[in-house]
Order: sequence, then structure tokens, then C-alpha cells
Amino acid sequence: MKAEEYSERNETIDTWPVHIVTYRIGDMYYCTIDNVDPGARFARAEGDAREDVERVALEKAKKYLGQTRKFPTST
Repeated sequence: MKAEEYSERNETIDTWPVHIVTYRIGDMYYCTIDNVDPGARFARAEGDAREDVERVALEKAKKYLGQTRKFPTST
């Protein structure tokens, strides 16, 4: 099978740049979210409707990024 309705975009969630990929294989939609650098995927979802899988994946991403600690850097 081949991915259809493929889309990707960059957004910012709570100051974190993320890369969002959504596509359909057969009757199922898939959405993955990774941090731009180094590109590690940390949230994903699958389901019957594109809007639902993107919403669920974004909710997971916001939850995980909200738990991430930021340390001050000195120059």
C-alpha cells in the first residue's frame, strides 16, 4: 500500500519547533510529531478521521513538551 493525502508542516508548540506529518494508508489516518532538531518522533496517533488523529497527536505533544524541563544556558 501507498501513503495518500500526505502532508507535512512545521509549527511551534510552547516555544518548541515541531514537524507534523499526516497521511492515510487504506482507511486509516496516521499523524506523527517530531522535534525539529534532532528529529526524534515523540507523539503519534492513528484513527479514522484526519482531524481526530491530528488533534490527539497534538494533545500528546503538548503534554510531553509541558513535562520537558528547560535549563538556562550561560554564554
